[in-house]
Amino acid sequence: MITRRNFSLSSLAGLTALALPNAGFAEKNLSPILRDDGTYTQSWFLQSFLELKDDLEESQAAGKRFAILWEQAGCPYCRETHMTNFAQPEIRDFVEAHFNIVQLDIWGSRPVVDFDGTSASEKKLARKNNVRFTPTIQFFPDSADAVAGKSGKTAEILRMPGYFKPQHFLAMFAYVQEKAYQQTPFQAYLEARLKLAPETKQPVAW
Repeated sequence: MITRRNFSLSSLAGLTALALPNAGFAEKNLSPILRDDGTYTQSWFLQSFLELKDDLEESQAAGKRFAILWEQAGCPYCRETHMTNFAQPEIRDFVEAHFNIVQLDIWGSRPVVDFDGTSASEKKLARKNNVRFTPTIQFFPDSADAVAGKSGKTAEILRMPGYFKPQHFLAMFAYVQEKAYQQTPFQAYLEARLKLAPETKQPVAW
């Protein structure tokens, strides 16, 4: 099915290929990207029209989970998330392989269409979702049917409230990807995970 998203992205890809004949062989930028407002982003984050149900459907079709990363300018722990956590290849590769992430600003003015079809600015959506500090990551079900008619706050299955150190950060993403939340509390999952490599300071992917 042709949607506004895949039509636009395929058209852009075609134009890029015409302009850059060797574009398909260019190295992917794996470093955090510093934006004009002083915040960081990742080249592999989902380029979204900010229609969340469409984003989740796209993620589902790709066999990935969908998450929203809330940040704001001047947030030191947001910077730490990019410069420390996502800078580690094991974390970056795991998250990129299994998740589509949309990055939103808790003070932003861009219009976002929530899962329930209502539209609001990023700032208003942050309040609606009870996101009050950054970074916050909302994780959502793997099926678009599970979020139909719901707000983001109601639809989320898990939330990462604030900055997590690399091991805990990767563990949370693995916890969601494995659907371990369906039978095990995160603390118990984390403790079991850390026992596998208690001496290492590096994150461990299962």
